[in-house]
Amino acid sequence: MLSNIVTSLSGLPWLWLSLTTVILWLTRNYFHRGLNRYPGPRLASVTDWWRLYTVWTRKAHFRYLQLHEEYGDIVRLGPNTLSFSNPQAIKAIYGMNKKLSKSDFYPVQMQVSRGEILQSLFGTQDQEYHARLRRAVSNAFSMSSIVQYEPRVSETAKVFLDRTEELYAASSSSTGPPARCDFKLWLQFFAFDVITEVTYSKRVGFIDECRDVEGIIDWLDRIFQYMAPIGQMPILDKFLVKNPILILLNKYGFIDNSSGTARFSKARMSERLQELADRKAAGLDSIKDRGDLLTMFLESQREDKSGFFNDSRILTMTTSIALAGSDTTAISLSAVFYHLLRNPDVLEKLRREVEEAVESGLIADEEVMSWADAQKLPYLDACIKETFRIHPAISLNLERVTPPEGIDIAGEYIPGGTVVSCNPWVLQKRKEIFGDDVEVYRPERWLLYGESSASPKEHTRLAAMKATMLHFGGGSRTCLGRHIALLEMYKLVPSFLRKFDMSLATDKEWDLECLWFVKPTEFNPFVPRKVS
Repeated sequence: MLSNIVTSLSGLPWLWLSLTTVILWLTRNYFHRGLNRYPGPRLASVTDWWRLYTVWTRKAHFRYLQLHEEYGDIVRLGPNTLSFSNPQAIKAIYGMNKKLSKSDFYPVQMQVSRGEILQSLFGTQDQEYHARLRRAVSNAFSMSSIVQYEPRVSETAKVFLDRTEELYAASSSSTGPPARCDFKLWLQFFAFDVITEVTYSKRVGFIDECRDVEGIIDWLDRIFQYMAPIGQMPILDKFLVKNPILILLNKYGFIDNSSGTARFSKARMSERLQELADRKAAGLDSIKDRGDLLTMFLESQREDKSGFFNDSRILTMTTSIALAGSDTTAISLSAVFYHLLRNPDVLEKLRREVEEAVESGLIADEEVMSWADAQKLPYLDACIKETFRIHPAISLNLERVTPPEGIDIAGEYIPGGTVVSCNPWVLQKRKEIFGDDVEVYRPERWLLYGESSASPKEHTRLAAMKATMLHFGGGSRTCLGRHIALLEMYKLVPSFLRKFDMSLATDKEWDLECLWFVKPTEFNPFVPRKVS
């Protein structure tokens, strides 16, 4: 029987050729650049399909953490991909003076608008282009500019608090079962309305109307379900979305596969530009009297004599803001409230700090806390930093490609053209940096007390912790919008806690899914009750 099969196969040279080709291809992948000396899952060493599947399971952040615990500081995640967990690797990979470019993972994140691929700050691999675009918009995201956005954030936060009381707290009854709030979604409504207010001087209506305007949040969920796994094998994106044929059909109007964020942003920009045109026709200054991001972008465009910062680049910026600006902030806000509710002692300590600061006159007794007053609350700062540590919104590795000549990373020479990276979920659980209790939410690790505040050892410890945090990325690619996110968080958290009590609906830990960002599948605390 076996001899018959062998005889049959011997007559199929194409089959033997195919098998030989596959074996040679797998062997080449395994020994690629000599990376076979680094440990990792056997399948990962020969194909990126392992990585795509791992991300598709939506638990990659846990899996990568397990792999580093099993194999050590360097883990091979693909034929040409290494993950580093040694904090010394951060400076080598993401340092400001390093020339490591972004991997092919990032262009998958770029959006499409009428046949044009919007080359964003986040997605571009062209470092010169990135530097030019960042220079054009950096002033709009500086801390001095952020101050002028604060009244917009305050107004949106006030509406959010009022609507929370109206929709949830006011309907809560001490005699009946409390209603539950889909707090994750409700916080994303807040974050999205802040984005539209800060960018276009207008809330679109997420919290006012308590709905997903134009289905944009649902679209974001679906696009991240695509981008996270496909980014592990970027060539697939060239067939599925950025297919040259589809791009041409889109460009000439036969189809429209523009991304949801691009359509949303173009609509908002059109509304705002029409308003500016009406103001100009009425003899009013159309730009300088409105402190929003689009105004700042238009001002930069007017000052740009080279023509680089054109309308397409402005659309790229507003689309990027819509793509990432609400999810990350809503996730971080959800994580703050979740860990506070899971740790009542911490919650009580934070409440006490806020109230004592108000009673002593250290901060103003206002419904929405100011940024300046929030900076006077060290325990609030520690709680937010500890949230960023234990639950960074970014869950996948921040990939870079080594230069042709290779590079030394944490004492290891890595050949040129290798994809290297660190993962915030892995780095921020390093015990030698953050202590043996890395799984515990303990804001006190960020504080200095008494005599220890003058200890060089303690200052060195804090500096090491800060240097190991990658929740906003690292180096020249650090998130430009981080100041806006911080402004939202430092204002809303204490303001919400002063007005409402709330509790979790269950003692079970929440379930998390990894789709580039790590977000809870649900977060339904008992409806908040107004603090008396």
